Amino acid sequence: MDITVQELRQKLDSGEQFLLLDVREPWEYEEFNVGGKLIPVGSLMNQMWELEEYKDQPVVVHCRSGARSAMAQGLLMANGFTNVRNLKGGMLAWLEAFGR
Repeated sequence: MDITVQELRQKLDSGEQFLLLDVREPWEYEEFNVGGKLIPVGSLMNQMWELEEYKDQPVVVHCRSGARSAMAQGLLMANGFTNVRNLKGGMLAWLEAFGR
């Protein structure tokens, strides 16, 4: 299931409790981020234990365009995460909608 940048912004603005997971590379995160927890998709399997407490909580995964986060979404769901949404269009869509 996907989430739009508008829906994500609403969740962030309302202070809703959820895990925002950024699966881009550190240099991309440093360039621009919206405050998510950074775990690059290539490291996700090795660091999945860090996310154990979020298995039954809402998780929103994002990357630059939505492709890597879709892969991460699949990995998380295959490992027992029950409520994982992928940010449609990723940070490119965020920048297009809201700028920095």
